[in-house]
Amino acid sequence: MVSVASLERVSVTPEDLTITPRDRRFGRDEKTPRWWLNNSPFETALYNALSATFPKGEAYFIESIRAFRDQADEKLAGEIRAFTTQEVIHSREHLAFNRRAVESGYDLAPLEQTVQESLDLLKGRPPILDLAATMALEHFTAIIAHELLANPRHLANADQATADLWRWHAVEEIEHKGVAYDTWLAATKGWTRYKRWKVKSILMLLVTRNFVQHRTEGVLELLRQDGITGVRAWAGALWVMWGRPGIFRKVGAAWLSYFLPGFHPWKEDDRKLIQGWDATYDYRQEPPARRVRRAA
Repeated sequence: MVSVASLERVSVTPEDLTITPRDRRFGRDEKTPRWWLNNSPFETALYNALSATFPKGEAYFIESIRAFRDQADEKLAGEIRAFTTQEVIHSREHLAFNRRAVESGYDLAPLEQTVQESLDLLKGRPPILDLAATMALEHFTAIIAHELLANPRHLANADQATADLWRWHAVEEIEHKGVAYDTWLAATKGWTRYKRWKVKSILMLLVTRNFVQHRTEGVLELLRQDGITGVRAWAGALWVMWGRPGIFRKVGAAWLSYFLPGFHPWKEDDRKLIQGWDATYDYRQEPPARRVRRAA
């Protein structure tokens, strides 16, 4: 028998949260340097490998959440629409960035193929598992976004337009970090708390294994294209990811928090990190004038 408590959708998302799609374009008329971050092939490879996953990955996130929009209350439905708009614009900007990476001499096709193969393996699964995977990946993007904004070292000495792209993306990832989780709570309102925790934890472990493995392989592939292979490639890649600046190491505690009873992304209200960004950059406060894809 399901307890009354498990039927409730308990969200700690701030009531005054505003999810604002900022229709920006970055680096359109510029040539991005091949090693755009700190003139380092290793640091550049990490972010290029991440960016290569975003267009297909974010389309998957959108569809996974939209599959449950009919179960959302009015507030959450609005957040899903804003989330969708933000993610569509993110995909557009990372497609443009990826084209600049190709123009600088990289072949991203092997990395994009890995993403497509991973998505193909998901076909035919129950939609709730797609939502659970999206929720886990959204936690990854949120904690990486937090670290990027909290620690300026990660994008120090970067190409300015590219650094702006990543910070803009980070701002919006923090802003909508609770949408997938709140959709999950709505979709699993008939589940016991233990079942909810078990499924989301198993999916997070699977997602983490694939995320770390595939991003490492992507970094090594891009380094190979720079003529860096063997021990040097492995040592440099692992140092950048896990040593210094070590963004994966630095999000470790935040990753673990996902498994705690009562976890919710907004248990840490880190909106202080995004305060002032709209004033610092020419972000638009209203939805974009151009028609972009929104959730119905």
